[in-house]
Amino acid sequence: MKYLCLVYLDQEHWDACPDTMCAAYGQSLADSGRLLAAEPLHPVDTATTVRVRNGQTALYDGPFAETKEQLAGFYLVDAKDLNEAIQIASGIPPAKYGSVEVRPVRPLAVDQTGDLA
Repeated sequence: MKYLCLVYLDQEHWDACPDTMCAAYGQSLADSGRLLAAEPLHPVDTATTVRVRNGQTALYDGPFAETKEQLAGFYLVDAKDLNEAIQIASGIPPAKYGSVEVRPVRPLAVDQTGDLA
């Protein structure tokens, strides 16, 4: 099953964990066949939030929500169950400085022709 591990850090710890450390952990997950994707994100001051209401698109500078901890990156993993996904998440280096939210990924429903159902 796929799980998304969302990495959150506060501004104080944004650079506390070097990319090389995260890349090494990602490579170990890839070597074991459990890593599907992983990427760090630029800081939240580069974010743009898009909202569509009544057919009108509105753009806002910054993240969707203002919180102390900000989304810093993600690891998309393949784990046999939530317990294994939590074990993987606990090894993500920035977990020592922030938090990692683990969420199961649900597939989009598609019909037999491959179109969304």
